[in-house]
Amino acid sequence: MALDPSQIPVQATPFRQRLTNLFNRLSGDGRVKVVAIGSSTTAGEGGITPYPQRLLADLRIQFRWQFPKATIDVINRGIGGQEAPEEFKRFQRDVFDLNPDLVIWQVGTNSVWQPADQNPPSFRDTTKAIRKGVDELLAAKRIDVILMDLQYVPALLTRAKIGKAIAMVEAISDIAHKKRVNVFRRFELMKGWHDIAGISFDRMVDPGDDTRLHASDWTTDQMTWQLTAAINAAVNKAPSSAGMRSR
Repeated sequence: MALDPSQIPVQATPFRQRLTNLFNRLSGDGRVKVVAIGSSTTAGEGGITPYPQRLLADLRIQFRWQFPKATIDVINRGIGGQEAPEEFKRFQRDVFDLNPDLVIWQVGTNSVWQPADQNPPSFRDTTKAIRKGVDELLAAKRIDVILMDLQYVPALLTRAKIGKAIAMVEAISDIAHKKRVNVFRRFELMKGWHDIAGISFDRMVDPGDDTRLHASDWTTDQMTWQLTAAINAAVNKAPSSAGMRSR
């Protein structure tokens, strides 16, 4: 079972933007739909239950008293190995056709990590796709957006990768700031766990993953509960007078 975030000395940075669309749905008919799109962190890897499945349970626990009539669905649209340009191409089918209230887009890792012989998208193509994707999500006028940045793991901290990883984290942050959407700052959170809380990479990384890229069960569980807490806080900041919307 997930721990209360206060039991860990390092907390996720709170979201800057209110989740008004999600609040409207929770306080309206209560039929909430969340779409999680991304790569292996979203799809699942190595037999570890991925965060979208955990998020479903955590959100239901978080909102059961405040919004007792809410029915929450979290739809997993992750595909391992993909990056923003490929994910953006399937937005119509895997995002818009599902009519979500909240989209969580986990993005940026594969552009940094994948070796050249796998022909990963460039930094420029990746960030361009993120901008275009966020613009389309916001244009719908009914979807809240959370970007999830990279994981802080040994595979991304090598001499060849660390500069690119930091640049991608900064680019995602900059896009979110300019577009006025939220970022779940996973890289910062995991770095804090390691550097400040003293949590070893052996605990943070899946022990069965020789690439040292994918998160452990412990990390996925704690990350999801931190994400849930951030969503809850951003929902509670939404104005109580926000108008109800209909599909």
